Amino acid sequence: MATSSSSVFLLTVNGQIEGANFPEYDNLYCKYCYVYGHDWAPTTGLEEGITQITCKSSQSNRLIWNFPLETTFKSTNPFGWPQLVVSVYGPDVFGNDVVRGYGATHIPFTPGQQKRTIPMFVPEPTWRLQKFTGWLLGRRPEYTDPKVVAQGEGREVTRVRSQGFVTVSFNIMTKDMKKMGYDAGPPIPSNTQSATPDS
Repeated sequence: MATSSSSVFLLTVNGQIEGANFPEYDNLYCKYCYVYGHDWAPTTGLEEGITQITCKSSQSNRLIWNFPLETTFKSTNPFGWPQLVVSVYGPDVFGNDVVRGYGATHIPFTPGQQKRTIPMFVPEPTWRLQKFTGWLLGRRPEYTDPKVVAQGEGREVTRVRSQGFVTVSFNIMTKDMKKMGYDAGPPIPSNTQSATPDS
């Protein structure tokens, strides 16, 4: 589908996955990807990535990644606005990498610097026997595709448990939205806003 540059607007996402708070776990890393609608297309930057492994310092329970994000999208309409999906992994008692949390947040709609605290959750087994055998074999429930976290279909039948938070800072820029008839509004002052698991 060929589109002229005057019939699209651009959304530039800069920022970083700052860190996380998982009081019970250490030596964690984070994977990220974007989920977006059919009219959206990435033009520059990475659509997915993986951070380094980090551990807590002796002074803080916080895990610090400071992993950069830099992507530009183009679209003809705001339907399917991009979401950032994060998945955190770490070793269990047997040394196997297991999921420690999934979470998602919409990319902020207004230009400027903003911060999001993403609540994380993990799928839970339905039966106690499944929980025990999963622990014994090092196979815990996890999604085959983490992008399902950003979609509503089928989530109502998934049993989950809240666990930890990930902090992401964004610096958002838009171009040609007003030309397309969309008003992004004034920038929001830089402050922390929580993202709900359903957002």
